[in-house]
Amino acid sequence: MDNIISETTRSQDVNSDDSAPEESGMLKGWTPEHTQKFQKDIISFGHRLNETGLFTDEALIELLRKHPSESLDVCTMGPAEHPLYPNKFRTGDFRNVDPAVLLEAAKAGKVWINVRRGMNLHPEYKAVLDQMYGGIAEKTGNKAFTANGGILISSPMAKVPYHFDKTEVILWHVRGKKRVYLYPQTEKYIPDHAFEATLMTELEDDLPYSADFDQDAIIFDLQPDQAITWPLNSPHRVDNQAFCVSVTTEYSTRESGMKNAAMIANATLRHRFGVKTSYRNAGGVERQVKSILGRVIKKTGMAVKEDRTDMVTFTVDPNTPDFIRDIEPFERNF
Repeated sequence: MDNIISETTRSQDVNSDDSAPEESGMLKGWTPEHTQKFQKDIISFGHRLNETGLFTDEALIELLRKHPSESLDVCTMGPAEHPLYPNKFRTGDFRNVDPAVLLEAAKAGKVWINVRRGMNLHPEYKAVLDQMYGGIAEKTGNKAFTANGGILISSPMAKVPYHFDKTEVILWHVRGKKRVYLYPQTEKYIPDHAFEATLMTELEDDLPYSADFDQDAIIFDLQPDQAITWPLNSPHRVDNQAFCVSVTTEYSTRESGMKNAAMIANATLRHRFGVKTSYRNAGGVERQVKSILGRVIKKTGMAVKEDRTDMVTFTVDPNTPDFIRDIEPFERNF
């Protein structure tokens, strides 16, 4: 716990600057230092999402009621003791479950709900998303990013497994308390072969994890009305400390597009031709060539693909203490 306190304090001290804070739309306390470190370092800043009224219990129930089922994920966590992939997500069947019960399950059980593109598909949420990224564009001088925004509703016991994101991400916390663990971008924590593997499937972002990784983690206790962002592809995991509501937004940049394309080229060279290659050790010219090659490979359908089926393994059941009832697995078809 001493390490957690010191690391959390260090993270906040290094990346927060209380001098000359500015406000813009949904942003609070944004400073010139935030602009300088944006996309380069871990930064946190304030936001006004709670003031919109779109994240109360009543608003979330209405959102769950109208959101398309094919863009809604209701999950629970697998065994915590798995040696490489602890707390790996399991997909649940939520059909015919009242939205109010889903929210109750998230508050009381081990349920994690992702309202995918919830900030994009509904006009009142889209207006807020535009303000969020309009404010960032104004402060950083960048053009407004085209972002996708999901709304996460999760139980006090929810744990997001160790993983990385393929695009730039900002986590906007609205309700509850989350503990975010951020890890170095070295071969130990995010091996090239693991990065490549995640690009071959849309269902997988998880990385192999060992508890000793935590000794090098920067740990941040995220409070309501705080947002946090980190450099592209930083490995991380998240433990809830209470019932939580958050918005996670992702957007592509030229850098993320080039890196992902180069990784696709490396994966194809590795698996189809046995060529051992490394993005991490490549020079700038090699990375550019690999990026062009990766785009060609993807466009022509030559990329190695790992087909994974999303299997439903439980149903949300209000008659069980944790709202989780295991069922015979079946392929998701809703």
